[in-house]
Amino acid sequence: MSAASLTWAGEPVHLLADRALWWPGGQALFVADVHLGKAAAYRALGQPVPAGTTDDNLARLDALLTAHPVRDLVFLGDLLHAPQGVTPALLQRLRTWRDAHAEVAMTLVRGNHDLRAGDPPPEMGITVVDEPHGMGPFAACHHQQRVPGCFVLAGHLHPAVALNGPARDRLRLPCFCVDAGPEPGEGLAVLPAFGAFTGTWQVTPAPGRQVYAVGGGAVWPVPISERSAGG
Repeated sequence: MSAASLTWAGEPVHLLADRALWWPGGQALFVADVHLGKAAAYRALGQPVPAGTTDDNLARLDALLTAHPVRDLVFLGDLLHAPQGVTPALLQRLRTWRDAHAEVAMTLVRGNHDLRAGDPPPEMGITVVDEPHGMGPFAACHHQQRVPGCFVLAGHLHPAVALNGPARDRLRLPCFCVDAGPEPGEGLAVLPAFGAFTGTWQVTPAPGRQVYAVGGGAVWPVPISERSAGG
């Protein structure tokens, strides 16, 4: 898979094709909006959505933790989706997965869904914090905000970009949305949703904004000319 390698606040970072951000200097991996239990919550409401998304999400995290030196795994909010989806089976699956990565510190920055679904059980060893959570030059958040003197890493919006194609085709892809900050070392990067069963928000152009599309095992910058109208 091909990543986009950038420098933010003087630190090299890598935007990964599996919708995660790796900061090698801090040996930290950031993911946003995993939404574990979302499909189960829909099924509890009588919606016939497919099963298996939890295993898919955790398997993708396994692959990332194997591929990159990671000391800290940071969830940028919405690890769990809703109380209806936090079933005994989900908690057991999550506990088994956590035990397999006992050497990795894990932190959850509470998001709006976490406030409803509740924190992971303490015995899982996932530290839960409120935003902003400082990590070197970065501020780990769920919602978009300015943190003076920090480059903010956030989630919540599930950003996507719409691309033009031949014959008026349009393709929507998840993306990293990066806004320049008002001061040196500041900025805002919104990560795409990591979860396999999530919606998207179409990014709109803005001054100082750069979009990095994710698809086909690659991450690449999208020039304004290649975006569909409104995207």
